[in-house]
Amino acid sequence: MLYISLRQYEYVCAIGQHGSLSAAAQHLNVSQPALSNALTRVEDQLGYALFARKRGAAMALTPQGRSFIEDAEALLTNAARLENASDTGSVKARLRVGCFVDLAPFLLARALRRLRVELPDVAVSYRVDSFQGLISGLVDGQIDMALTYGLSMDAAFTRHTLFSSTPNAVMSPDHALASRSNVSVRDLAAYPLILSQEGLSAQHVLGLFRQIGQNPTIAHRAASLEIQRSLAAHQEGIAISYANPPTEVSYDGMPLRSLPVSDSFAAEPVVLARHGTGPADPQTAAAERVLIDLMT
Repeated sequence: MLYISLRQYEYVCAIGQHGSLSAAAQHLNVSQPALSNALTRVEDQLGYALFARKRGAAMALTPQGRSFIEDAEALLTNAARLENASDTGSVKARLRVGCFVDLAPFLLARALRRLRVELPDVAVSYRVDSFQGLISGLVDGQIDMALTYGLSMDAAFTRHTLFSSTPNAVMSPDHALASRSNVSVRDLAAYPLILSQEGLSAQHVLGLFRQIGQNPTIAHRAASLEIQRSLAAHQEGIAISYANPPTEVSYDGMPLRSLPVSDSFAAEPVVLARHGTGPADPQTAAAERVLIDLMT
């Protein structure tokens, strides 16, 4: 016996899509109490919450809610296809991958390629974002997994370390440190720095200097990696970044020197993360295995 109707599935999916009862009710042209009652009945039948309800905030999907809505959307799509005998197309499962903006040029394309080869029945999409954008996307269920650094992630996230990344100091070939093979955080403390405009990234780099009791001068906070590199090439300071393009020329054609930072405490893991600590659903688990095999 079916205890949840297609209409109730539709109501719950609308709430997930619009983030609130009022917006979903307006979209469906039904009353808000009707939606609220439908959601309560579905959650009572399932025995767990689909949404985290906080006063004054959008209704955020729980991990179980995200999985339920994905299945419900597939069910509704199949039901619509069955009603239209001329529609013979198949419905693909969906996987949404996030990637930190500075890592995306290095990791995203080959990750997408491998996922599409290994999981041909899954429709893979992606989102490139900041640290906070990725965390919000994971918590809200807008993305299923993210390739990022492990910064600011607490025990509510499952993380698989893929590899360790070492920061690089990027400077003009005329800089006083440019003749070295590597530099330490203490070496860099005496010079003006060019950091990322991304808040968590800048905080992390400054934290490296605090570990040795230094408070460096910040010359610039750049909006992108290539702006950092261009400023460094024009002797505006030393850029510090964990992303290191394999070229010693900036976008505007100026020569650069990139030196690894030698301190072991500066290394930061690149992780594959998802929200929740329980077992992943089969599709997400398969994607995790593909990416872990590719990048470790």
